[in-house]
Amino acid sequence: MERNPMNKRNNITITRRVLLIALAIAPIIALAHGGLEHVKGTVAKVSDQSVTVTTIAGKTVEVLLDAQTTYARADKPIQKSDLKVGDRVVIHAAEKGTTLTAHTVEVGASTSNKP
Repeated sequence: MERNPMNKRNNITITRRVLLIALAIAPIIALAHGGLEHVKGTVAKVSDQSVTVTTIAGKTVEVLLDAQTTYARADKPIQKSDLKVGDRVVIHAAEKGTTLTAHTVEVGASTSNKP
């Protein structure tokens, strides 16, 4: 059985095109999230400078809070002082070196049983 060298060449060309397309869209995907990290979980600790979150995977993550951080519950603005241990949050944060600084903190339903 004779092999067709054109088939091999076509396969290489297709592979290169797929790779180029993947490389071209990777930055677009990153920008879709604004280049922000997402921290999802339950508030374990709140201080004036940070919030500590226990993620869904059980990891503890500290996220810094600054004057530009915004807070919301059900798409309505709230104050930092409204954050409570037990609140479920999604934090959109910028990574700066080894630290995360929150841009937005979105609060969901609490996991604690409140009367």
